[in-house]
Order: sequence, then structure tokens, then C-alpha cells
Amino acid sequence: MLAGSASLRASASAVAEAGGDPAVLHAVLVKTAWPSRAAYNLLLSRYPPSLSLPLLSRLPFRPTAASLTSSLSSLSASSPASALPLLRRVLGMSSALLADGPLSSLLRSMPPSLAPLVHGLAFKLALSSSPYSASCLITLYSRARSPASARHLFDEIPVANRDPVCYSSTIVGLAQNGRYEESLCVFAGMRTNAVDSTMYALSGALRATAGLAVLEQTCGIHAHAVVVGLDGNVAVGTALVDAYGKAGVVDDAVKVFEGLGGDRNLITWNAVLSAHAQQGDVQAVIGLFNQMMELGFAPDGLTFLAVLTACSNAGAATEAEFWLEAMQSKYSVKPGLEHYTCVVGAMARVGRLEDAESVACTMPCKPDAAVWRTLLMGCVVHRKVDMAESMGQRLLEINPKDDSTYVMLANVYSAAGKKNEEAKAWTAMRDRGVRKEGGRSWIEVRGMVHVFVANERRHEQLLEIYDKLNELIQEVEKLGYKEADEGFWHHSERLALAYGLISGAAPSGKVLRIVKNLRICAHCHEFFKYASMVIDRVIVVRDVNRYHTIKKGDCSCRDYW
Repeated sequence: MLAGSASLRASASAVAEAGGDPAVLHAVLVKTAWPSRAAYNLLLSRYPPSLSLPLLSRLPFRPTAASLTSSLSSLSASSPASALPLLRRVLGMSSALLADGPLSSLLRSMPPSLAPLVHGLAFKLALSSSPYSASCLITLYSRARSPASARHLFDEIPVANRDPVCYSSTIVGLAQNGRYEESLCVFAGMRTNAVDSTMYALSGALRATAGLAVLEQTCGIHAHAVVVGLDGNVAVGTALVDAYGKAGVVDDAVKVFEGLGGDRNLITWNAVLSAHAQQGDVQAVIGLFNQMMELGFAPDGLTFLAVLTACSNAGAATEAEFWLEAMQSKYSVKPGLEHYTCVVGAMARVGRLEDAESVACTMPCKPDAAVWRTLLMGCVVHRKVDMAESMGQRLLEINPKDDSTYVMLANVYSAAGKKNEEAKAWTAMRDRGVRKEGGRSWIEVRGMVHVFVANERRHEQLLEIYDKLNELIQEVEKLGYKEADEGFWHHSERLALAYGLISGAAPSGKVLRIVKNLRICAHCHEFFKYASMVIDRVIVVRDVNRYHTIKKGDCSCRDYW
């Protein structure tokens, strides 16, 4: 019998090593009464939680936290429905089992809405400041769109206990929730405290620099990635392509993309396509698309969104129609609302407003505010007052508090010389308690981001900024540009431009880069075209709609944005 047991145990070991059927392994363990913790933990990890948890109560030894961790290892983030019942079951068995490992396994699978409740449980178990459990809680809060709670939890972890996982989950979570400055602050703290960088931390920080379009910090993180040997990692490389593309430096995005060689995946291809698309470079986008297809990649919705975005930014309406049809008939990719919006934008850009409206009204998905706003912007540019009123009405039906609608309607009335209607638009906006969103512009100087608002009064170099701007206004006037209203003189983007000039943000021959949270106004856009001739520099402005590369009095948007 002993020899038989030994033979069965050998069989059990063979089954375990071969990764075979867990039921066979279970049968061997029961038959031999072999109380091997390692073998049972392996079995627990092979079974799904629905089978492994009942087994915990029948183990031939007292279950431990390690046993529970093994039984939960197959629980995935894609099964939130089972996580809460499992947690209740474990608490019914013994709360002592919920050490760091098993709690973390459960946290990774919890529905985001339960973040505060499981945080409370972790606090009671004295695990909320444990790096492993805290990292999972931070991720859970981030998925729940509660970045403030995630940051607060991170700050409560003792500095000495913050490991690479803590930093990575916080950096990524803040960046995913649009808290870009905070994300970069945590990344800087990680480096200051000499904590090892991970591909997740670098990718998260690059997502933040992409959101802010800050080139110098992107370059700094790129250099750090080279030093720590992660520049060749496909996730970091893809994030670099995206960050350089969003900073408008397409050449650098392409260099990183090409450096990844055979490691490039569909996400990487989409990132480089998007970099070109934002500049409206249809030819480059189509060329890359063809290369991608030759290498055997199957395009997805984001691939075609990049293609159609390029068409929209270039006003290539015919090409946009072709690709919308091709993505369905040739590539079997169903267009979404965002794809139709690009086609509407391409048509509106070239004045085909009736065709654009027809697409909006007949497409298979319900038009949203972005579609009607795109059409309204086309009406403003092409001075189609009657259609603008119709588009404005549609927008206000969706959101009566949409400040941009009132502003665009007032602008189209003003351009058409309809002063009474313009006044009515402003009055309606005021009567409904709608306030125009405050414009903010920022410029990066030596790795520091300087933010400006209209009529800025707080910057430490305020007098120098205003002196430089007034000097620039005088020089622009000599070229023939006269500002009708002095209220436009001190808009945020102009103050950012003046600061860039006095701070040496762009030495002779270099590009000045400014980011704005709203659409650049027509007056500032025209002013910047003249200013580019005065200062003999290229000015790149990324507003909420697109990039404007302004050089020698001309803009890449061709005065449509």
C-alpha cells in the first residue's frame, strides 16, 4: 500500500507539473491522503473560486492566508459579479484569512462602486496602508472615477512603504482621470525617492504629458526611459509615440515608432496614425495604413477614426466618404458616432453644409451635441445664419446651459451684421444663468508649465509680460492689423505668447508651443498670424479642436477650426 501511495503521489506530481486536469490531481490527493500544502495550494489555484472555496473547509490541514490567496488566484477583474459573494463567504469562514494577498485578489475584481466599502473593511483589517492592498484600492478608486480618494489613500501610505506598484497605480489612475499635473507630481516624487520605475509608471506619466501637450517633460521621461532600459518596451514606446504626437512633434513620434521595430502592435500603429491625423496629413495617414495592412494587422475602429480625423482636419470630404464606406464594406468594421462626426466635419469644412446635415440626419446612430456643434462651427465660418440658428436650437435642446452655443450664435450674427440678434443671443445666455467657460492657456518653459487666464493679474513677471505684449501689439499694427476691440488684447493665449518670448521658451529658430483649453478666438488667431511674422518664429497652438501651426502669416488650419 505504501508503494502504491508513493506511486500515486508521483502521479500527482506529474499531473501538477504537466498542468493537467485539476480534477485528476484532486482525486490523487484524496486517494493518497497526502497532506501536501504545496500540492493543495496548486489545486486551489487551478480550480475556479466556486470550487476552490468549498475545498478550503475540507483541507487536511488548517487553511492559511496563502491557501486563500491560491484559491482566489483564478478570480479575474472581468468577474466583478462574483467578487462580493466570495468576500462574504470568506468573512463567514474567518476574517483572519483576509491577509494582504487574498484581500488584494478580491479588490482587483470588485465593482468600482464598492471602493469606499471595501476601503472601510481594509481599514478595519489594518491593511489599508499596506502597499499591496493599498495599490489595489487606489486602482479601484481610479476605476470608480474618484481620483481625489485615490490620491488621498496614496498620501496616507508611509513614504518608506511606497513601492513601485503603489507609485505606478497612482500615476496611472490620476492620468486616466485627467489629473495630469498630479500624476506628474507623483512621478517626480517616485524619482526623488529613488523608487524603481516600471513600464506602468512611465506609460502613465507619458499619458499625463500627452494630455498637457508638454514637450519638455515628454523628452525628460523619454531620457529616463532610456537610462532605466525601458525605452524599447512596447507599452512605453507606444505612450511615447502618443505623447510626441499630442505635442505636435510628429517627426519624433515617427522615430520612436520606427525604433520599436517588430514589437509594434495595433495600438502602436493607431498612435502614430493619430499623430499624423491631428495635423491633417491625409497622405501620410493613408501611406501608414497601407503599410500596416501589408504587415497583416487588422484595422479596428480607432484605426479608421485616425483616417477620418485626418480627412476632417484637411477638409478632404470626398476621401472621408470613401473611407466611411470602405471600413464597412471592405474591412467589416462598423462605424460609430465618432466616425460619422468626422465625415460631417470634413463636409462642413469645405462648405457642403447641406450634405453634412443630411449625413447627420440619416446616419444609423442618434446625433449628439458634438455633431451639431461641428455643423454650427461650419455655419459660423461660412456665415450661414439661418442654418446656424437651426443647429443652435438643436444644441440648446440637448443642453440649454451650453455656453459655446450662445457664443458661436453671437459670432455668426456679428459677422452677418445682425446686431439685434447678436444682442439677443448674449441676453438669452445671461437670462438663463449661463456663464462662459473661462479660457486658460499654458506654455512650458524649462520643464515648468505656466498657466494664464485673460487679464492675468497673479504672475510674478506680470509687468514684463504686459510690456512685451504691448510691444508686440504695436509691431503687429505696423503690418496692418488693427484690433477693433481692446478687450481682446489680453486674452490668455496672447499672455502665454508674451511670456514665452521674455522667458526664452523658444530661442531663435525654435518653435513656440501654446495649449488652450477652449477654441482659439478668431481675433487671437489672426493676431498670431501677424505675430509669427514679427517675431519670425513658428507658433504652434493646440486648442480644443485641433493644432494650428502658424508660420510666416499662414496657419495650417487654413482659417477653419
